[in-house]
Amino acid sequence: MNSDPERRKADAETGDTEAGDIRGTEAPPSRERLPDARADGRIVTLSIAPDTVCFLIGRLREYDALDMAPEPAEESSPLDEEDIDEVQDRGNAYKADPLYQELATFIGDLSVDEKVDLVTLMWLGRDSLSVADWPELHREAEDARNARTLSYLLGSSMAADYLQEGLAALGFSCEDSAEERI
Repeated sequence: MNSDPERRKADAETGDTEAGDIRGTEAPPSRERLPDARADGRIVTLSIAPDTVCFLIGRLREYDALDMAPEPAEESSPLDEEDIDEVQDRGNAYKADPLYQELATFIGDLSVDEKVDLVTLMWLGRDSLSVADWPELHREAEDARNARTLSYLLGSSMAADYLQEGLAALGFSCEDSAEERI
């Protein structure tokens, strides 16, 4: 497997991620049990439905598109020209946004197993792995599980892409989903 388990574990523990008009529906999808994913002759049982992941992908893309901080006139450190309190207030504006609140509630309401599956899907897509890697990735995600799934997902500007690639590796597509339109 060409992935880095230590990097994934460290990312999940610290909430750190690598850097890098789509909208979901107004109502979150129902939480029905996902049918087994079949890919490469392997069967993977998920705890989270693809429509739920597609809904989240759409919302994450919408969140990533938010531009609450004004662009500086020139390249400079924000602390060169602003008070630290102003910088913190700007960062806190994201947490006050209704979309952030929706994501926080939605992700917070997911079961532990669903959150583990989300992180596993993200890693599967990020590292361009195959369904054969799912069992090991899932064990690593279970071992790295913590209460920071929301900050981990929102901390990666590529989370929506990684989740979509993870679903694709399992044979699912959001293009057919009513939850996200590409």
